Amino acid sequence: MISKIHSIVPYGFEAKLVEVEGDMNRGLPAFNIVGMANKTVNEAKDRVRSAIMNSEFSFPDKKVTINLAPADLPKDGAYLDLPIALSVLVISGQLLRSDVRGKVFVGELSLNGEIKPVRGIINIIETAKQTGYREVYVPMKNLAQASLISGVTVYGVETLLDLYLALKEQLTLPQANEVERSLKSALGGDCGPILDHVRGQQIAKRAMTIAIAGHHNILISGPPGAGKTLLAKAAANLLPELTTEEMIDITKLYSIAGLTTDEIIEERPFRNPHHTASATSIIGGGAMAMPGEISLAHKGILFLDEIPEFQRPVLEALRQPLEDKVISVSRANRKSNYPADFMLVATMNPCPCGYLGDPTHECKCTETQIQNYQKKLSGPLFDRIDMNVVVEKVDNKDLREALPDNNREHNVVKNTITEAIARQKARYGKDGVYNGSLSSFEVSQKLKLEPAAEKLLAQASEQLNLSARSYFKTIKVARTIADLDASDLILAKHLAEALTFRRR
Repeated sequence: MISKIHSIVPYGFEAKLVEVEGDMNRGLPAFNIVGMANKTVNEAKDRVRSAIMNSEFSFPDKKVTINLAPADLPKDGAYLDLPIALSVLVISGQLLRSDVRGKVFVGELSLNGEIKPVRGIINIIETAKQTGYREVYVPMKNLAQASLISGVTVYGVETLLDLYLALKEQLTLPQANEVERSLKSALGGDCGPILDHVRGQQIAKRAMTIAIAGHHNILISGPPGAGKTLLAKAAANLLPELTTEEMIDITKLYSIAGLTTDEIIEERPFRNPHHTASATSIIGGGAMAMPGEISLAHKGILFLDEIPEFQRPVLEALRQPLEDKVISVSRANRKSNYPADFMLVATMNPCPCGYLGDPTHECKCTETQIQNYQKKLSGPLFDRIDMNVVVEKVDNKDLREALPDNNREHNVVKNTITEAIARQKARYGKDGVYNGSLSSFEVSQKLKLEPAAEKLLAQASEQLNLSARSYFKTIKVARTIADLDASDLILAKHLAEALTFRRR
């Protein structure tokens, strides 16, 4: 007798359908799993045997063979524990084929029969829906995330025995649409600061407002203690609310990475990796080609504090995702594409000691040291940064002033950003498309400059020797400034302000 149970396993940002076939023959008792299963899947033999026996079922005293098809697809993780157990119950006659027909099962088994949560549950539900399945059984703790996907009935299961009773219509299982969603913040670290907490730095605040409104990458340069890091953290609280589609994508990435299995990410990410982080942790990779920091920052902010301190290979690896908004992670046995539509916020000192140009501190760096330090940010990478703003040290008397308690500045700026984003949505016809996201072709087709602005751009392009990429980035920043100004056309004053952020 052959059994066939359907399951789905995550594969990068997508998922793959797996058929768990079972067969039982006479012979010496044995339990074999074939079908390109790694060690974790092979270890399911002991988990499944114990779970079945501890759930008041019997394990067949015969030769049991489990085949995981397709055989050429690498299988990893404990996703297939539950379908393997069901396959054994079917071939031993404890379940009928009709009990499991047309359904998808996924989950890790503990030795006592409890079903533990797994990573990447949104991938699994999406694939089940796309392949025509309408009933999916998942671990109870995955039910909240599963509720993000509509059009498919998802049941939460706590134990193997409960699932058996439900399949025999003796127990009603909770569904995803009945569970209360558990929400989680994606902000890394303390992101409580707001604009009102940043002393002075009006130009930098204006630059940050433009950057967030248009989803532009920004570099903030200045001496230690000028408020660069505080300004970047305040930016996290200026980001717009997530749409449902964005919430699904972000939660999906965090689930794949194993950062959450039972909660929904409700806020835009703010990722703040240390400068000692490896290229793999930033870009993604490892044996199973997992997402890195740039993907975990998708639809949010990637904050690189003191960017010259990061390893050169790490910084150069940012060039492609900054341009394409996606990263392809290739390993020997797997290739995965992950979204990486993040806004880069970076800070740096003007020199190794940090006091170049500071009137109150003497810079002790040599000219060679200064040049080598600033050259750590290569020309091609700098060309991909839309805005560069220089901040100065705040006067000590300003530091002693009491902080306002009404958050007025922050609220006014956030409302202005919201209105500018609404104009972009009306112009481009959908959510999640910002001025900073446009291709060069789209800039030429959709962004209009007044004649005076055209003339100014031509002059500036020649005098500043702007590259083609810098040329279009200047137009995109100017368009965002025009949106903040509620102007349909890009005027000369908008372009002039945008040009001030192109200096190195």
